Amino acid sequence: MIRAGRLPYVQTMSDLADALGKKVTTLRNQNYAAEGHPAPISSPDARNQLWDAEQTKAFYAGEPIPELPQADHDEDLLDRHEAAQVLGIEPVTWNTYKKDPALAAGMVLVPAGPKGTEHWPRHLVLAYKNSRPGRGAGGGRREGSGDMIPRDQILPRIAELLDADPAVTVETVSDTLGITKFPTAQSGLATLRGRRIADLVEKQPGLDLKDAALQLGYPAITHRAAITFAERELHARGAQPYLQHTADVLAAAGIAQQAQVEMRQLDGGAVAAAVLLDTDQPTAAAVWDSRYGWRTSTSRRHPIGKDTDTAPEGEGIRYLGSGLRPEPEELLAALRDGRKGTKRPKAGTNEPNGSEG
Repeated sequence: MIRAGRLPYVQTMSDLADALGKKVTTLRNQNYAAEGHPAPISSPDARNQLWDAEQTKAFYAGEPIPELPQADHDEDLLDRHEAAQVLGIEPVTWNTYKKDPALAAGMVLVPAGPKGTEHWPRHLVLAYKNSRPGRGAGGGRREGSGDMIPRDQILPRIAELLDADPAVTVETVSDTLGITKFPTAQSGLATLRGRRIADLVEKQPGLDLKDAALQLGYPAITHRAAITFAERELHARGAQPYLQHTADVLAAAGIAQQAQVEMRQLDGGAVAAAVLLDTDQPTAAAVWDSRYGWRTSTSRRHPIGKDTDTAPEGEGIRYLGSGLRPEPEELLAALRDGRKGTKRPKAGTNEPNGSEG
């Protein structure tokens, strides 16, 4: 974690490489974790490792390494793994919790910018923990709550029950949370089990989806639905890096808003995502669909629109690029030139099973 008051000293791997006069790739290939080297301040499972610059500077200067504060402080900044630990949940569950407005408003990117790692102040995580109903003193379903649980809290609450019991039933979820069995509880369980199967398969390449479900302790009766969601989740994750890179290029060019690309699963295994363009652009958004590639959209609120079996057509819709995954520069040129594009997807791009080849 980043201890209170230590944010100005946070050092990324790129910062460390610059300080040593080396390339990042060279540093990664070398044993920068030599004996006595200061440990990263980020959690061991964090994707992007961070260090304290005062500690690394002292190490490479051959000087005593200063100790960091050890006592917890309300202003400590926690990454997703540490925040999840405070709440006693899995990091994958935190990915849903963090969308709560109270947490989203206080999120800090370290370092600042689109490539920073998400962190949250300890006091914000603790406040969220203490404000949540359902556990501890006074816990349980609130009287009269019925099925009025906020929509954005359904998956996080189901995730808690799944954390506690991988074999939790639809009936238990429905009774505990006061939501309908079908489709709310059933769909929520299948979605979360699918995501966790996908997580495990990513950690253990080559692992069969059914074997992953067994490892996670999911009852056989739930496998079919969970595996279907896992397949869709892996499909979405496979496309996400390309889409994020494209979104970053559009933002750098000054025509799109910088944002994290959110994937949406469609019927039949297809996936889609939208990149909102700046308000001075002639179109509201650029939408990518795994069946048809890129197209423009006239709606900022619902750029992807309704899921149908046919490619969307109409006023303001242009299909862009030479294939399902054109280079970002090709898409950028097409967005800037209103003469480019077609009213319908080009022949050969429509793949009902959502495959990109």
